[in-house]
Amino acid sequence: MFEFRRELKRFFQAESLKEGLVGGDPSLLELLELELLIHEARAADVAASRIGADDRPTRQLEAAVIWREIARRTGDAVALRKSASAAELAGAGFGRDQRPQAWARARCEQAAAAVLGAELFGDDGLNAAADVAFDEAQSTTQQGLAVPAAALGRALIEARTVLSTAGRAMALDIAARFDAPADALDVYGKKHPVGRLMAAQARIDRADVLAACGLRLKDPHLLRMAMDGVNQVLSRLDRDYEPLSWARAMTLRAGARAALCDLEGDVGVIAKVVDDLVNVLEHVSRDHSPMDWARAQMALAGALQMLAEVGDSTPAFDQALKCLERALIVFDSQPALLERANALYRHASCLLRRAELTGNVDALDEAEAALRAELVSLNPSADPVGWAVRQLNFARLYQAREDLTGPNRESRRAAAVALSAALDVFGEHGLRSLSDVALRGLERLKEPT
Repeated sequence: MFEFRRELKRFFQAESLKEGLVGGDPSLLELLELELLIHEARAADVAASRIGADDRPTRQLEAAVIWREIARRTGDAVALRKSASAAELAGAGFGRDQRPQAWARARCEQAAAAVLGAELFGDDGLNAAADVAFDEAQSTTQQGLAVPAAALGRALIEARTVLSTAGRAMALDIAARFDAPADALDVYGKKHPVGRLMAAQARIDRADVLAACGLRLKDPHLLRMAMDGVNQVLSRLDRDYEPLSWARAMTLRAGARAALCDLEGDVGVIAKVVDDLVNVLEHVSRDHSPMDWARAQMALAGALQMLAEVGDSTPAFDQALKCLERALIVFDSQPALLERANALYRHASCLLRRAELTGNVDALDEAEAALRAELVSLNPSADPVGWAVRQLNFARLYQAREDLTGPNRESRRAAAVALSAALDVFGEHGLRSLSDVALRGLERLKEPT
């Protein structure tokens, strides 16, 4: 597969990039490595801005799709803004009354950029704006690609809104809202290849909702439903021609399978999870899609840590830490990413967990030294979330030290200060999961020693 991509790069020289490689077909974008994708986006911008351009709004919409794909692969806010701007210009060019289907498609693309921004950076206001845009698209036309795209977008926004509180019944109800639009995209995909990939992503999103609720509720039934949904997607994907959709589905299935194994204690499954994730990392490189590669590294770290805890294996802990460090190379390039905060927390947690399981104060000292080195190199005003995550990790460290060496009033006081400071920052930035971790830590400190 990598040889095939190198052939693509040699075949399409810079001169041909002026007109673009995919000819306006978004289904081909997955084949392009990031470098070629950026060239494609620039070529689309040139085509849209050329004097006398044929159907300028369509060229602008094509550019919006490509810039959003770049943002999805890199977490780059600049690329995301370019996508939203190009979609807005396309909508203005189409006109709601003159070309309603095309206008609705552009409005959906603008909303999709906002949904991606909310996912990457945790801005709930972007979800609200996207919901308005999807609603406008739905009210404008009852035909074309915009109809299922808008329905799926609104279902995804609702799912993310209630994800932290939904029970099994609500999770199933929300998941069902993905079914009809995904089926409509299957029909659309018989004539337009992009419909197949959109249907696959819709079913991946559906499975992600079920897996997230299953993990939070510790519900094996929801986790199995998520895995069944992903298996359905994988049966329709060709990893050589749809490598990123395949990688996302594989990574999601591995996460759901690991969560199910954790609930049911089937340790043998974890080795299969590790094999699947190694397969993903062998097939999708960091140069192709940094974010997908980093997410697979995060998932692999989680599986390796499970193996380490079951087998009391320090080498497995070390491998998990290396995976998290590789993921942070990507996430550190975009400090505002929500996933960066999660990776920082998990890296420190892995260090501390290794010390806790071994009962080794020296390992705890090593973790503390690493945290202090990170904190010294950090500018809190430039990276408040990173600073808060490290405060959270310090609180965890103080509590782990107390568990190993006995109650210590000074350690408890220091942990309470660190958790309170972290909670303030997480609240300001809308980081609900980390806020919950900080709150649980404060509650634990109230328990009698």
